[in-house]
Amino acid sequence: MKCSKFTPRHDALSLLGVFTLTVAVLSTLPVSAHAQESSHSSGWVVIPVGEYRILRAKAYPVERDPEPPPVDATLTRVDYDLHIAGDLAAGRASLTVDVLKDGWVRVPIPSGLLVREARLDGKPVSLVPSAAGKGGSLLSVLLSHAGRSTVLLDVNVPVVSTAGEESISLPSTESGVTRASVQLARQDVDLRIGGGLLSEKSQTTGETKWLAYGRGNELLTLTWRKKTEDHHVDQPLRLRGSLTQLTSIGEDSTSIYAEVNLDIVQGAARAVKLQVPDKITVNQVSGAMVADWEMKSGELAVTFLEPLEQSARFVINGEARLARDGPIEIPLLRLLNTERESGGVAVEVLGAGEIKDLKSQGLEDADATDLGDMVASRQSPSLVAFRVRPGGGGAACMLSVNIARYAQQAVLMANIEEARYQVLMSADGKMLVRARYAVRNNQRNFVKITLPMGATVWSASLAGKPVRPGQSPDGSLLLPLEKTRGGEDAPAFEVEILYLGKEASWEEKGRAKVLLPALDLPVSRTGLLLYYPPLFRVTPDLGTFRMQPYENPTSAVLSLVSGGFVGGIASATSAPKQMLEEERKDKRDAKQALLDSFRAKSAGGKVTGILPVNVQFPAFGPSMFLVSELTGENQAPAAEISFQREKKGGAR
Repeated sequence: MKCSKFTPRHDALSLLGVFTLTVAVLSTLPVSAHAQESSHSSGWVVIPVGEYRILRAKAYPVERDPEPPPVDATLTRVDYDLHIAGDLAAGRASLTVDVLKDGWVRVPIPSGLLVREARLDGKPVSLVPSAAGKGGSLLSVLLSHAGRSTVLLDVNVPVVSTAGEESISLPSTESGVTRASVQLARQDVDLRIGGGLLSEKSQTTGETKWLAYGRGNELLTLTWRKKTEDHHVDQPLRLRGSLTQLTSIGEDSTSIYAEVNLDIVQGAARAVKLQVPDKITVNQVSGAMVADWEMKSGELAVTFLEPLEQSARFVINGEARLARDGPIEIPLLRLLNTERESGGVAVEVLGAGEIKDLKSQGLEDADATDLGDMVASRQSPSLVAFRVRPGGGGAACMLSVNIARYAQQAVLMANIEEARYQVLMSADGKMLVRARYAVRNNQRNFVKITLPMGATVWSASLAGKPVRPGQSPDGSLLLPLEKTRGGEDAPAFEVEILYLGKEASWEEKGRAKVLLPALDLPVSRTGLLLYYPPLFRVTPDLGTFRMQPYENPTSAVLSLVSGGFVGGIASATSAPKQMLEEERKDKRDAKQALLDSFRAKSAGGKVTGILPVNVQFPAFGPSMFLVSELTGENQAPAAEISFQREKKGGAR
């Protein structure tokens, strides 16, 4: 069978029949006949129906239908115009609706409204139950064409009365804006808005009108009550005040800082006045209720944003022209027109100086904490505080001080000028450490020492006397310190601690780390005398410590003879033999005296607790001396070494 030539004008059914017939006939012909027929039918192409449809769709593309709007209609705005009379607010609700879909759409009206009539384009329209509220009160209006429409509803809103207040609630909707114009046939009422804000309020003869706006998705509530006459404001003003003044006398200038607290007992305060001495210049008055302030004829007038009926607080900042030292009369601020004044005065010296003599009148001594946080938070070393004497009268208050100035010097707070460590290491990982520190201190009470993990304290001493360490919340040790005089020539004293640590065992060859305690004070110089097992060859690695020949401590309290560093390094010391013998004799005498005291107290039954143990450090084996400088606070110095077991017969 030979297919006839087709054109695009053929319909789809004809094409489908032609292609189906062609495929059916071709499937029955032999292959040779099909090849022969194909060779004689030039200009003809046979393709499946599916491929033809794809080609036709590309040749004649179909225009895509526009996507439908996400919603059928939107409630853009709701406007209420209500008139309150009795228990109902009657009026009109105007719904602005934008329809986005062609055809019928359902737009729900706000729930909770009592609808009397609905109109669209001036014609009555019916309200039908919504799909979700067939058995309830949810109603909708049906609209038939796209565009903006306005639905007018004649509505009633119930007025709720509770405890002398009346209110109406306009329901929340899905609109963007809710506008409510409400008229009340009454005057002199106080209004409160919930879920919105009041835009306008006006009163005419026998009528009050409000205009309020709210968000469409929130309930808009208007609550009103009869305005009560308050004669409290018209009564004579009765004012009580508290004034706390801080005077900071510096080298070049004196600053004045004052806090004023007002308590209105009766009436309303529109302004308050303070008496300011001529020596004081007011720079600023600040407070939440302060509107303005003015200095005139020695009086500071502070006006408020609105009349104060309860309390207020404001702050005065200024400066004064006072001498830097010698007798000084302190200028005092004073509240005027108050029936009772309280508060206090504090004077501090900035810089190197102190207050010598004091003369006061109408004031009594007080602690800094009695005058509030403003004075209690000051860190001045020279500060005095006074409180206004009750019933003394503010006009009689007077205060004068005598200030002595000193030349400023460098003051040392706390420092460790030198640290010396003796460390005895064994091949099984045990490590005995004796730490000695030369400390200068004139302020700190304790030094915090953080030992390596797993260390056990054996003994501790302060200036040669045994002490019992405390423990901080993080587990560190707290050793007490002596307080000495300040300055560069402050004498140093010794703090010592002996503890046992545990490290990894030594194998034939490897590396080890000698971790030392961390202190909360800086260390100027550190010396480490390390004793190691004789069967190993030890070399220090590069790091914070460096190796050098042994040197005696530079601090006198850590000298060789008094510190007991002689043991095991007799070749490195130059102390005379006679001095060593005297030192040993003194130690034997001290031990015997301690033992005799213990026995005497034991016989009388006066000994409690455990007798302190003084352990002599066992200096044994070969040693090396390592030093480092400038160890920061809370830093644990560490020396790293490499070790290797000596071959048989090669031990030193």
